[in-house]
Amino acid sequence: MLSRRLRARVPSAMRVATGFVSEHRLTFDKVSTDGSGKCDAEKTSMAEDRVYGVVYEIDDAEKPALDRAEGLRKGYAEKCLEVITDSGQITAGAYYATHKNTSLKPYHWYKDLVLAGAREHSLPANYVEVIEKVDSVKDPDSGRCARERRFLADNG
Repeated sequence: MLSRRLRARVPSAMRVATGFVSEHRLTFDKVSTDGSGKCDAEKTSMAEDRVYGVVYEIDDAEKPALDRAEGLRKGYAEKCLEVITDSGQITAGAYYATHKNTSLKPYHWYKDLVLAGAREHSLPANYVEVIEKVDSVKDPDSGRCARERRFLADNG
């Protein structure tokens, strides 16, 4: 969600809208190659469940780079979702977890990136509070932690 981090991966990324997907909930249980839990918009089929986020448009030529960065076919697959925005409904592609483990926790830096993206795009305060309450753990790789935290430098 954090524009600065996404544009480091795909420079063409342009924000289209913010919105939510119904019948999904945010989890941090996608098994990552770094040993932590990453985000998933988990299907629940419960109308009151919502995952908020940002719809971006990217150049087609950059899609393979984004797929590699996100781990497509390595724990994530793709699906189309109907995103409800202030301007109406948008069909958007999204990654979803195919390998999950509910005992995993996100690293502190990852949770902070998710929070920074939520704040950058003014997602609902109660949704930000839910993310703030997610338990996270210290990354044992201090170099990776420092590399990822550089994206937070201009975002509070």
